[in-house]
Amino acid sequence: MRPWRSDPSDRRGYHHGNLKEALIEAARRFIAERGIGGFTLVDAARLVGVSPAALYRHFRGREALLEEVAERGFTELAARLARALRGPGTPLERFTRMGEAYLTFAEEEPGYYAAIFEARPIGPDGCKPAPAPRDRDAFELLVEALRTTFPDGFSAGVDPRFVALEVWALSHGIATLAAAGRLPTGPGLPTKHDLLRAGVVAMVHGATARAG
Repeated sequence: MRPWRSDPSDRRGYHHGNLKEALIEAARRFIAERGIGGFTLVDAARLVGVSPAALYRHFRGREALLEEVAERGFTELAARLARALRGPGTPLERFTRMGEAYLTFAEEEPGYYAAIFEARPIGPDGCKPAPAPRDRDAFELLVEALRTTFPDGFSAGVDPRFVALEVWALSHGIATLAAAGRLPTGPGLPTKHDLLRAGVVAMVHGATARAG
């Protein structure tokens, strides 16, 4: 992702009908640079060159804007994972590429990625219900991928949902450590993609091994 700074002169002109998209893009870019809590509605309004009051034509408040960014992000992530799963190769290779696509998305779209896991929809009473629907959708996407790529199933007693949770936790952990600069790198150390591939192979092989 290209470096970006929220210079007040960096305003995006808009015409009637695309203010909503301009605000979503502004929020995504603020999150990528400052984190999920690093901007206000006033910041977003200033960036696109409108008054704060104009934002309420499209969003009830800051949380509603963040939720929209999260939904857009999940849609993009799901599309990337689906493309990886449809690619060539063995079932294990395709499933592993889903993990690699996940890491690439987290690196290329930090604004979307942060919003997916930290934004929550606002209920009618103003409270934040948990979990958000897309969290369950992401989990089901992994479970379905496992069932599709491994139609024979796993060893007796191994629930594919358990394997999906392990793979998701591994992918998210590696992506988070890498984004924070906490993943050790250097000669002889594996890259984040190497770590993911090794972890997925170990998990899937363990789950498909038959008791002898």
